[in-house]
Amino acid sequence: MYEFHLLSPERWADFEKLFGTHGAFGGCWCMWWLIPHSQFNRNKGEGNRLAFKALVETGSKPGILAYDGCEPVGWCAFGPREGYLALENSRSLKRVDDTPVWSVVCFYIARRHRHQGLTVALLRSVIEEARRQGGKVIEGYPTLPNPNGEVDALIYMGLVSSFLQAGFSEVAQRGEKRVIMRYVINEQSR
Repeated sequence: MYEFHLLSPERWADFEKLFGTHGAFGGCWCMWWLIPHSQFNRNKGEGNRLAFKALVETGSKPGILAYDGCEPVGWCAFGPREGYLALENSRSLKRVDDTPVWSVVCFYIARRHRHQGLTVALLRSVIEEARRQGGKVIEGYPTLPNPNGEVDALIYMGLVSSFLQAGFSEVAQRGEKRVIMRYVINEQSR
């Protein structure tokens, strides 16, 4: 059974342990959607790590860590969409409408915990946390498999199947690889 905790300064060492020396994927450190891509590329690696750590040290809680016992095994970044500058400026993931949404922008699962439903469990934890913080609509941008069933590097934003299992519905499709999905928090479903 997994446990879930918001990332905080006290849990930073666990986040670093999960992400490893390369920052999960190519020095990202979960900064891709937070800053302009030109700045992201200049900061790649250590600069992004320091920037994300500084964000966490300000008291921001930019995501949820999943634990198997004391071991950090999964991550999901989420928050109000307007906090993700690069997402707000994305042509392919432009807003569907003016509804205020919380965006789910990144997953990272430790290799030995992949294909075990952890992404779905993280999404359910995000729903509960957004509900606690007053969120009404959660939006995700999962990847569609290629016609041959393979998935490319864009998998870090999740798969449509995981979002469907967590109760999300498709609201738009952008291109051949990206779907915008939403979960509407219903106060009666507590």
